[in-house]
Amino acid sequence: MRIEIIHETEYTYASAVFLEPHYFRFKPRHTPYAELSSFSLQISPEPMGISEQIDAENNTVHFSWYEGMHDKLSIKATSVLITKPYNPFNFLIAPPSYNQIPFEYSLELKKLLQPYTEKITIGEALIGYGNAITAGAKGNTLSFLIDLTQQIHNDFKLEIRDIGEPYLPDETFRLKIASCRDLAWMQIQLLRHYGMAARFVSGYFYVDVEKPTYELHGWTEVFLPGAGWIGYDPSNGIRTSNMYFPICSSASYQNTMPVSGSVRGGASSVLSTSLEIRVS
Repeated sequence: MRIEIIHETEYTYASAVFLEPHYFRFKPRHTPYAELSSFSLQISPEPMGISEQIDAENNTVHFSWYEGMHDKLSIKATSVLITKPYNPFNFLIAPPSYNQIPFEYSLELKKLLQPYTEKITIGEALIGYGNAITAGAKGNTLSFLIDLTQQIHNDFKLEIRDIGEPYLPDETFRLKIASCRDLAWMQIQLLRHYGMAARFVSGYFYVDVEKPTYELHGWTEVFLPGAGWIGYDPSNGIRTSNMYFPICSSASYQNTMPVSGSVRGGASSVLSTSLEIRVS
């Protein structure tokens, strides 16, 4: 299957500003089920310079710098991916001790995974929510991950919120109304509470419906020895499939923002985005 993704982002400023260097994160990763056939990035104003880099967490970023004053910044990313069939359950957790939670990673893995196990404080209500699901799964790792993902999907109302950082996990749990990034960040912190390494993923999700509306999507990945990083989407209550196209992943959601940078000047700005996914 051929997937074409056209993602446009535009910042319009009330008056001309000087663009400080910007990072762009739009290039999808190669995965076992999707090969990136082509990628292009069109930027206006044209940068004085731009370089493609691999960041500290193995994500592709484009670093750009500018000259002059401008009242608009436009980015158009066009990606073409070729997908193939994929069995998301084709793995074996090993050694078997990782089939039950809580578990403890080996010393070598602890060092590598340390950023992905760092916790923030979460409240007793959210911990109790996780404990009830753990008990229902009888501590089985995969059953817990599936049940938690489905339960979050069932218990929370999904909303579209184009801008802003994820809510704190306790706030998301209290509101019961959340964006995809809120739900993923809450799930990540709950998984870390049980000692599991978890990270935030930003990317695209294709769904075959008559009149789709697409937005940049966020979900969770957890590291299980023998399986590696595997994805769960609490917004949709499912294990991720070959219709999920990750752009970048990080221990912190802040490092997955599609555009990061600043401007010199006091002008207000308006952000507009559009995302189209075509299948052939």
